[in-house]
Amino acid sequence: MVGYRADEMNKCLFLTPGDIKIMQRHHPSSRLGRRQRSVTILGLLLSAAFFSAALMAEADGPDHFRVVKVAEGDVLNLRAEPTATGRKVGEIPPNASCLRNLGCRGGLTFKEFSTLNPEQRAERERQNPRWCKVEYRGVTGWVAGQFLAEGGCP
Repeated sequence: MVGYRADEMNKCLFLTPGDIKIMQRHHPSSRLGRRQRSVTILGLLLSAAFFSAALMAEADGPDHFRVVKVAEGDVLNLRAEPTATGRKVGEIPPNASCLRNLGCRGGLTFKEFSTLNPEQRAERERQNPRWCKVEYRGVTGWVAGQFLAEGGCP
């Protein structure tokens, strides 16, 4: 994979080194000097890197969460810091949805999730709990990730 280009339907396609050679032979810029072609290719590569980074930044979990595993009559505490002892800045009801995801930290890595047995996973989650920064009804804070699931926002 060398870069991206947009086709006529605005879909991203991969450019291979062979595509670049074909473009050099058949494109009007083929009459350009070697240096100008190198600059053009470098521009394509930098553009691809920029758009790849932008796509990766957007792929960090769901846009919104919903609250799970909180009993009726109880609340999910919204905290100033990602710890159970952090100052409480708000409360979220047990049936809440539309919590905007601002990023998470901690929790199991994919490797840990796929290689540890259930007991080892539980121990690792106690050692490194997942906390997610969310915004709910104008209040921003941290909540324990074990009480969140992917959700929507009506």
